[in-house]
Amino acid sequence: MMAEMRLHFLGATRTVTGSQYLLETDRARVLIDCGMFQGSPHDVIRNRVPFAYQPGDVDALLLTHAHLDHCGLIPHLAASGFRKPIYATKGSVDLTRLVLLDSAKLQEEFAQSHQRFAKRNPDRAAAEDEATMAELAAATTKDPAAATRDAAPAATTELRAPLYTVDDTNAALALFHGIDYGTELQVAPGITATFVDAGHILGSAIIRVRVMEGDTERTIVFSGDLGRPGSPIIRDPTPVTSADYLLIESTYGGKTHEPQEEAIRLLGEAVKLTGDAKGVLLVPSFAIGRTQEIVYELGRLLSAGTIPHLPLYLDSPMAQTASDVYRAHLDYFDDDTRALITRHDPPIDYPDAVVTSSAKESVAIEHAARPLMVIASNGMITGGRIVQHVKALVADPAMTLLFVGYQGDGTLGASLQQGATQARIDGQDLEVHCQVRSISGFSAHADEPELLAWLGNFTAKPRTTFIVHGDPAAQAAFEPKVRALGFATAVPDWRQTVELT
Repeated sequence: MMAEMRLHFLGATRTVTGSQYLLETDRARVLIDCGMFQGSPHDVIRNRVPFAYQPGDVDALLLTHAHLDHCGLIPHLAASGFRKPIYATKGSVDLTRLVLLDSAKLQEEFAQSHQRFAKRNPDRAAAEDEATMAELAAATTKDPAAATRDAAPAATTELRAPLYTVDDTNAALALFHGIDYGTELQVAPGITATFVDAGHILGSAIIRVRVMEGDTERTIVFSGDLGRPGSPIIRDPTPVTSADYLLIESTYGGKTHEPQEEAIRLLGEAVKLTGDAKGVLLVPSFAIGRTQEIVYELGRLLSAGTIPHLPLYLDSPMAQTASDVYRAHLDYFDDDTRALITRHDPPIDYPDAVVTSSAKESVAIEHAARPLMVIASNGMITGGRIVQHVKALVADPAMTLLFVGYQGDGTLGASLQQGATQARIDGQDLEVHCQVRSISGFSAHADEPELLAWLGNFTAKPRTTFIVHGDPAAQAAFEPKVRALGFATAVPDWRQTVELT
């Protein structure tokens, strides 16, 4: 008798963020990722839509890596009744602890701020809460991608109520089990999983899931986020040669990154121009992965005498702590980075960098002697300290806003990158007079040619290749090229269920 296997697509469908998939058989339920939706408010509201399943019925959770759009809802899941093991590589466990505790702390702080606002402005707060409930109701029915496209880009630093607390997060972290790459592990009845290096950030994994149900055996490969061959610090993505079903990311579908050498040259050029203008170089960057790479390259440029020694402010305590985690997992590094360590040349340090720990120190940067450089998160200007820096400096012609990573549909980052003349932050419209530059070669995501090259390792084509983790335009560009390689493809919808025959 043919056993039933179902895959529920619960996030990262026709959008980049919110990664979450539920694999269901007659005997088990396993989640792969449980990430936050990020970017447009119309995406973010989906984090508050009830789970599509009973969390207490799930047997295990497999986590590809520590970015918030892959792990950010785990404490909410645990607070809703999930009590089973969470499996991730040891590096991911350490980084996820940082990411989730930071997320919980920020949510609590913003919620307290809103409560103070509500006491002073009860009528306005009540109206905003009513609007939020209407948005939440619409989020369960309206096409999320269309809502994102139709909305005006904006950024806000307020949340009305936390999705989860620090206590919820600590309870969830107790469920984590750190595993090694390449070890096959039984995670639920009839289901085993193997994690192999995805080359995206430290500890990131492609997860190969093998399901044995009745007389049927199927292998499902979840690409997670695939890194770039030749990126510094960590190893290249692992080739995969076979699967019955494949889920592949498509963040940069239709796009080709600049060569690494060109990206490094453009970074050096931006630093030199900032020095000549006695200005500010402001780099929005996610705290894990991108920040370490940018600091790595700034250090190499400085050592080579290519750039002047401008003061560097790392305005992200989590980025600094994440760098400490990187240093603790040297076994994940590639050969070139190991060679630097052998020569006692610290690969992710910049001389005399200033790490800001408090909000007061962060605000003080704006009054520091120029020229200077600031790296702050998050990378799409949808939250974190970067929002306040943009708010303070976006009208300053001596400020260069340098994008070094992906900007999702509907985000303030994407709007500024595309030439917006106004920025709406915390309800205030600000004139844009700063310089805006972009470098694509530092992306931690494979571009389209690199994704297609990774697919070229398959010696037997999957029955279906599901294209996920991409905005609609990227998926529309990417899918025909995947088909041209002989793959049968599908682009799933949010909350679609597929039978795996």
